Amino acid sequence: MGMTMTQKILAAHAGLPEVTAGQLIRAKLDLVLGNDITSPVAINEFEKAGFDRVFHTDKIALVMDHFTPNKDIKAATQCKQCRTFARAQGIKNYFDVGDMGIEHALLPEKGLVCAGECVIGADSHTCTYGALGAFSTGVGSTDMAAGMATGEAWFKVPSAIRFNLTGKLQKWVSGKDVILHIIGMIGVDGALYRSMEFTGEGLSSLTMDDRLTIANMAIEAGAKNGIFEVDEITRAYMEGRVDRPYTVYRADDDAVYDAAYDIDLSSLRPTVAFPHLPENTRTIDEVGEVKIDQVVIGSCTNGRLSDLAAAAEILKGKTVAPHVRAIVIPATQQVYLDAMKLGYLETFVKAGCVVSTPTCGPCLGGHMGILAAGERAVATTNRNFVGRMGHVDSEVYLASPAIAAASAVAGKLSSVEEVMR
Repeated sequence: MGMTMTQKILAAHAGLPEVTAGQLIRAKLDLVLGNDITSPVAINEFEKAGFDRVFHTDKIALVMDHFTPNKDIKAATQCKQCRTFARAQGIKNYFDVGDMGIEHALLPEKGLVCAGECVIGADSHTCTYGALGAFSTGVGSTDMAAGMATGEAWFKVPSAIRFNLTGKLQKWVSGKDVILHIIGMIGVDGALYRSMEFTGEGLSSLTMDDRLTIANMAIEAGAKNGIFEVDEITRAYMEGRVDRPYTVYRADDDAVYDAAYDIDLSSLRPTVAFPHLPENTRTIDEVGEVKIDQVVIGSCTNGRLSDLAAAAEILKGKTVAPHVRAIVIPATQQVYLDAMKLGYLETFVKAGCVVSTPTCGPCLGGHMGILAAGERAVATTNRNFVGRMGHVDSEVYLASPAIAAASAVAGKLSSVEEVMR
C-alpha cells in the first residue's frame, strides 16, 4: 500500500521500509524547539529525569518570543532559566532580545528547518514547517524534554486528507484566506489527528509566505500536521538558507487518504473568522457592520515581509480611524530591518500605527495589545477563542493583513476595495 508524504518522512526517520496509519513508532528528530513559555517546564522535566546533556547542541532551538522583552518578573525568571540552560548545554540556536523573532517565522528564515526533516516543538503551531515539505508537529513540554535528551519521539502515524489546489489567487486574497476558507469548510475538528497534505497545480500561485500561513493554521482544523509538496518555489526559498542535504518526499500514486478536496483558488474571496472559533467564517462580502477598537498585524501566521507589504500598500497616505488602535509587529529582526529599508515602518507610523519589536504578545493575550471587556479586534493571528486576546467579553476577528489594514482605516470590518476607492 502506498504512503503519503508524512508517512514517508516518518518511515525514514523510524528506520522502517513503510508505516501505516495508526502505527506507533519511534522516530529520530532533526530539531527540537521550545519557547520561553514551554521550555522552562521541559527543562524542569529534563533535570528531574536525571539527564545532564542534550542529544545534539545544534539540533535544539530555544526562542524567547512570547513575553519578551520581559513583561514582568515571572517572564524574566522564565527567560533567565532558558538562558542559563542554553549556556550550560552549549545550545547553538538560542535566540533572545536583539537577535530573536517569532519562532515559526525565525526558524525557516534561518534555514533551521528544511524539506524531509522531522521536527517537534513545544508549541502547537510548530506545524508551520510543513510548508517546506517537512514533518513538524507540536508536542507537550514533557515530550520536548525527552526529545532534547534522546533525539527521538514517539508518534502514532496519522492518516491524511488531500487538498488539490487549482487556479490562482485574486488580488488581495492570500494564504490566510485559503486556510480560513478550508477551516470554515471542514471545521475545527475536520482534520483531527490527520495530516493535511497540499498539492496540485495551484501551488504555483502560492508564495512561501502563503504556504507558511496555511501550514501554520493546520492545527486550527485539528490536524497533526500540514505539509506541502516540494516544488521550485520551495527549493528557491531554501537556496542560500539551508546548508545541508535534504530529501524530498512525494506521496505515492496509490497513497490512501481519508478524504480529498478540490479547492479552486481563483474562486476564493477574502475571508474573516468571527468569534469565537476559526471555523466561524464569512467572506468579506458577508460581514455586515462590525465596528472595531483594535487591529493587530503580525504573529507567526502573518508577520512576514509580504504581510507588512500588503498592509503598507493599503495604509500609505491614509490614517487609522480615530477610535482604533493599530499595532504592527514584524515577525523577526530581519523582517523589521527590511520593512524599515523599504519605508513600510514610516508608512505605519504616519498612518497612526505603533510598531513593536518581534513578539507573540497580543496573540495569546500576553502583552502589547490586551483587550478590555466589550472590545473588538481584527487580528492576523490564528486563534479567536473566548478570552484569547484579553477579557472573556472581548471579541477577535481573524483576517489577512490586507483586510486588517483596511479595517483599521475604516474603523470597522472592511474590504480593501472600500478604502482604496
